[in-house]
Amino acid sequence: MTNEQQAGAPPRAPQINSISFQHIGAALGAGWRDFLKAPIYGLFFGGIFAAGGLFILWVLSQTDQLWMVLPVMIGFPLIGPFIATGLYEVSRLLQNNQPLSWKGVLVTVFNQRERQMGWMAFVVLFVFWVWIYLVRILLAIFMGFNTPSTLDGFLNVVLTTPSGLSFLMVGTIVGAVLALFLFSITVVAMPLLLDSELDFVTAMITSVKSVTRNPAPMLGWGIIVTLLSILAMVPAFLGLLVVLPVLGHATWHLYQAIAEPAA
Repeated sequence: MTNEQQAGAPPRAPQINSISFQHIGAALGAGWRDFLKAPIYGLFFGGIFAAGGLFILWVLSQTDQLWMVLPVMIGFPLIGPFIATGLYEVSRLLQNNQPLSWKGVLVTVFNQRERQMGWMAFVVLFVFWVWIYLVRILLAIFMGFNTPSTLDGFLNVVLTTPSGLSFLMVGTIVGAVLALFLFSITVVAMPLLLDSELDFVTAMITSVKSVTRNPAPMLGWGIIVTLLSILAMVPAFLGLLVVLPVLGHATWHLYQAIAEPAA
């Protein structure tokens, strides 16, 4: 927390620095080192994310909606930044050479419900809900209401029929737009809200500014996060045990490189 905030002055949005792909590589390296320094914390939060994915998969199987696995796997990484809040705190403590404790980390995460992070969580979950709802609408438009109940049947229709390929193309475009939107408003906003007393709207605006000022490296970062997250979900979500914490820690360090406290 800055001296300005400690003195009671109204918080101001940070200045946005220009970054390069070297900063992306440095953030990933720092994220990996943080994971190695505090693996138990990373495995804990990664485990929560993985367990959530397995639970959703179980619900879909019990309700004969396994065809929803693909859109859920595509949309599931959208909620990753919120789950990673605890990882931001771990990286913050490590960066400041402060001792780590379960009580300190979990209390910090729990206390976010009384701050602006709760509103950000609402935004993230709302966008995820919009994605799932749009998938259903697109299915109705392109394939009618007789959607195959099995994943194999769904993939067969999507990949081998004109209507299925049209659904896949339009769905990919819609999903990419939603993912870019959510990435832009959260990539810096989440760690910024943990690190400051800014309101969530200002944090989202700051996050968007960081993306528009650094379009190429930030787009590259978004692609890295998306691809690694999806690949980590393939082996029964188990890859998230490592991928989520490394990306979470790396996001903190990338935020530190981009956002400079206002003078």
